[in-house]
Amino acid sequence: MSNWPQISLNTNKDYDRCFGCGQANPIGLKLNFQSDGKTVRTEFTPGEQFQGWSGYLHGGITACILDEVLSQAVHMEGLNCVTARLDTKLTHLIPINQPIVITSIVTNKTRKVIKTKGIVYLQDGTIAAEGLGTHFVVGPKENPSGQEK
Repeated sequence: MSNWPQISLNTNKDYDRCFGCGQANPIGLKLNFQSDGKTVRTEFTPGEQFQGWSGYLHGGITACILDEVLSQAVHMEGLNCVTARLDTKLTHLIPINQPIVITSIVTNKTRKVIKTKGIVYLQDGTIAAEGLGTHFVVGPKENPSGQEK
């Protein structure tokens, strides 16, 4: 691992333009997150613009939603991260125009690597997808004023 190149990452993320959570991104998901201190939660109703098979959410968008909620679990810990690995398991089709609930938790934490688990629930509580994330910590999260948390 000592042969890995050192990179510099600008962690001043422009959250308003983020595809997952950015409220100013005209084609984004516009996800909003809540946390109880342990579990991160969001709700999303996929529109037809996110369709794969007729009437159902595209699997890649499902993976994107999981990536976003898994990363938010790390952000709620006060850390910035990049996703190093995302494993997804799609078990049920997700209908378009029906709300889903997505949750995530941190399952393991070291100084530089955090592991997370997320679940996508259909309206009736059925698990439609699960995700496991491995995230590299790149530094403390900054608040919108640019100061470290």
